[in-house]
Amino acid sequence: MEERAMAIVSRRKFLKVGGGSIAAGAAALASPGALAEQEARHAGRVTLPYPEKPVAVASSMPANEPVEFNYPDDESPCVAIKLGSAVPGGVGPESDIVAFSTQCTHKGCIVHYDAQTRNFKCPCHFSMYDCEKGGQMIIGQSTTDMPSIILSYDASDDSVTAIGVNGLIYGRQANTL
Repeated sequence: MEERAMAIVSRRKFLKVGGGSIAAGAAALASPGALAEQEARHAGRVTLPYPEKPVAVASSMPANEPVEFNYPDDESPCVAIKLGSAVPGGVGPESDIVAFSTQCTHKGCIVHYDAQTRNFKCPCHFSMYDCEKGGQMIIGQSTTDMPSIILSYDASDDSVTAIGVNGLIYGRQANTL
C-alpha cells in the first residue's frame, strides 16, 4: 500500500516537473520580438482579420433577388439581397441590402431564398431563417441563426463590400482558413 502511494506521488511530481520544463522550454524558444510584433499588429482582436471583397453595385442589384458570391474564401457560398425596405443591419442608400452564408447551420445543406416569404429554406431538414431579422432561425432542426456577412457601403461609387462574418460558418472552427 505504501509503495503504491509513493508511486502516485512520484507520478505527480514527474508530471509537475515535466510540464513545467516543457512550458519553460517553449517560452525560451519563442522569439520575444516576433511575439511583440504580432501582438501589436492584432492588439485587441479576438478574431482573425477578414479580407475585403466587392459584392455588387447597389443600384444594379435587382430587388428581392439573391446575388451570389463567395466569402471569406472560395469554399463559402453566400448571397446578398436587396430587400426593398430598411432592415436592421442593412446597408446601401435605403439600408435594405443584407448578406448571408447559404450553408444551413444544421448540416451544411445549401439553403434557398424564397422571395415570396423573404426567408431562406433548407431543402434537407426544413429549417427556415428570416432575412429581415438578421438570419434568425424561425423553425426546423437548426439551433443557431444563419451567419450574416458584414457589409459596408461606399456612396461615392455605390459599391457594397463584404468585410466580415457575424457567426460561425457551418463545418468550421474558424471562418477564415
